Amino acid sequence: MSITIVATILVFGLLVFVHEFGHFIVAKMVGMRVDEFAIGFGPKVVGRKYGETLYSLRAVPLGGFNKIAGMDPEEEHDEKSFCVKPIWARMAVIVAGSVMNFLLPIILFASIFFAAGIDTPSQEPILGKIFADKPAARAGLLTGDQVLTINGNSTESWKDFVSTIQNNPDKQLAVRILRNGVIVETTVVPEFDEKANKAIIGVMPKIDHYDPGAFESISLAVNRTISIMGGMVVSLGQMITGKIAADVAGPIGVAQMTGEVAQMGLVPLFQFAAFLSLNLGIINLLPVPMLDGGHLVALAIEGVRGKPMSAQKMRIIQMIGFILLMLLMFLATFKDIARLKLL
Repeated sequence: MSITIVATILVFGLLVFVHEFGHFIVAKMVGMRVDEFAIGFGPKVVGRKYGETLYSLRAVPLGGFNKIAGMDPEEEHDEKSFCVKPIWARMAVIVAGSVMNFLLPIILFASIFFAAGIDTPSQEPILGKIFADKPAARAGLLTGDQVLTINGNSTESWKDFVSTIQNNPDKQLAVRILRNGVIVETTVVPEFDEKANKAIIGVMPKIDHYDPGAFESISLAVNRTISIMGGMVVSLGQMITGKIAADVAGPIGVAQMTGEVAQMGLVPLFQFAAFLSLNLGIINLLPVPMLDGGHLVALAIEGVRGKPMSAQKMRIIQMIGFILLMLLMFLATFKDIARLKLL
């Protein structure tokens, strides 16, 4: 439990800090006054003012916020207020949070690739980890064995090997392997795994390790980030159109996953943080009131009309957005509770 709490605070705190820092730094760059930059929520624990901005640490270490002058059109404003700046400047401030959430994974992936290298499953039919008390272990198969044939059929790749195993549950298979230059023959009987819903023998592929240089790490990190983002956008579109089930996790579910990943080590935790950061950045750009995407839509409408929407209309739209987000939050939390069988 303590690992879950610490990991959740670390990951959530990092993601929201980066997001809010994006809003903060761009607001400063376009000449807006930021009255407060806070880490966390709730009562202020400590704070110090530098220039125009109060930098504070709050009691609840999950998240944070910026207090940018003039975000509320009805409050008093001056030349440094948000609402008097050009639309392009306000849009830049709004979108900067998600941009930082897109940059963070590049930094995390590049750091992981450069420091720890890249491990990728080999495509060769060479056995990696052998799980105890599984058919492969009982058949005497060892790490490093190269599968040559199964039932006399040549095995050219790991895909061929896996396909043959999965298509022959509870059938005795004659396996010929190459071990340290010597051909060895044995038999193995794949067992059907109900959880995986397929036949298995309890092996993993050989892992190929590669240590890229600094610049290559950055390039690989950019490619990895773009690939994950593309997959997320496609999946989100399929959920919206109903092509796939809308399987969402709320704070409880994300906290549980964070704790589980943290037990696997720092590298998996940082990879998970990168994934969550991309998810946060994309979700925040959706055209939903209360989200950054909703603010961008409002600013676009203002640009077309030549004037902002009335304060009353904005309050109604924001309230609708708030209700929608709360309903989604309740739904996700209910699914988390049901999934964890807390009721």
